[in-house]
Amino acid sequence: MLRNGTYAKLFSAQVIALVGTGLLTVALGLLAFDIAGDAAGSVLGTALTIKMIAYVGVAPLIAALVDRLPKKAVLATADVVRLGIALTLPFVTEAWQIYVLVFVLQSASATFTPAFQSLIPAVLPEARDYTRALSLSRLAYDLESLLSPTIAAALLTVISYNNLFLGTAAGFAGSAILVLGSRLPTQAGEPAQLTFWQRLPLGVKVFARTRTLRFLMVANVVVAAGTAIVLVNSVVYARGVFHLDAGALAITLACYGIGSLLVAFNIPWVVDRLGVIRTMFIGAIVITAGMITAVVVTVATADGTGWGWLLGTWAILGMGTSLVNTPSSRLLADASTPQNRNLVYTAQFALSHACFLITYPIAGWLGAGSLTIAAITLAVIAIAGTIAASVAAATARRIGPTPAESTSALSPEPEAAAQ
Repeated sequence: MLRNGTYAKLFSAQVIALVGTGLLTVALGLLAFDIAGDAAGSVLGTALTIKMIAYVGVAPLIAALVDRLPKKAVLATADVVRLGIALTLPFVTEAWQIYVLVFVLQSASATFTPAFQSLIPAVLPEARDYTRALSLSRLAYDLESLLSPTIAAALLTVISYNNLFLGTAAGFAGSAILVLGSRLPTQAGEPAQLTFWQRLPLGVKVFARTRTLRFLMVANVVVAAGTAIVLVNSVVYARGVFHLDAGALAITLACYGIGSLLVAFNIPWVVDRLGVIRTMFIGAIVITAGMITAVVVTVATADGTGWGWLLGTWAILGMGTSLVNTPSSRLLADASTPQNRNLVYTAQFALSHACFLITYPIAGWLGAGSLTIAAITLAVIAIAGTIAASVAAATARRIGPTPAESTSALSPEPEAAAQ
């Protein structure tokens, strides 16, 4: 796929931006701990909840507004806004300032990410190429989860964490330059008679009418449960429970990335053999197993020992998350048309992140009082989501497609295609 010049530039833009975002994750966790101490999980949970509000509330509105605008201008402008916010974060001294800046930054991300993802099927129209591109994209996310914390840990030995925000700004700047240098495909526009208010709910309507996307929706719930405990409470486990240094937070997050990375390498052949739905369902089961393990580990390590068990649990959660997230965009591509693709991807972006509006507060606010209660609650959500996913998968009758069916049987239902 990298022989395709447009995809190569877009993929490079993604990688550079991801490295910057990885540095931001570590720096923001340390900033929250500096401001709030052992209550850092509450601050970070609130910040991430605000991020989800921006994703859920802003993404559909902006997607409907900019759907007819040139994608290159939309992507570059979003990167410039993110760059400006990253340069402001080193001067933060209060929790409320984190909340405001996170909202603006993530509103820009809510503009960038769905538009970026919806371009790739047009750049790589062949199903097998697109599946491999999804795997490569997941590898980029996983390598970011692994390398960015490692880079951050090395940098923290010589600089303060505030300087990591400069790396974030550099990542967004590099992304903007590469996007501007790309020759993006011409996108088919929406029919002229569709108004803003007609475009706004269009993606959600496709979700409601397509059985495979209903399965995707409940799978999102399971992913949200596993991801929340990692992103919100890793800093509390590393610094508050195990009393380790800042570098330990980077290592803890890296283990989550390692687990996801191990799976992402193998996603193309797994999907070829098992199909998209079955691969994702197995991922939901793995996440649920990881959450049950997280409950056991949280109780067993209350005395501050057993960090290695936590690292192993985070790796399991990373593996399950990759099994669900990596092939999921295949369902979106198959259930959309060139005319509505950006809106369908935006609907997935908003609906999947709406799940975090539940799991992030649970991880942060309940976790501030008791990590055990937070872990148990998230495990129950993961179990319920996995049961619902099994029902949705059976309803879609796609649990066991043959390799040929994995590329053809997941096409949109007539009413979705008509949209």
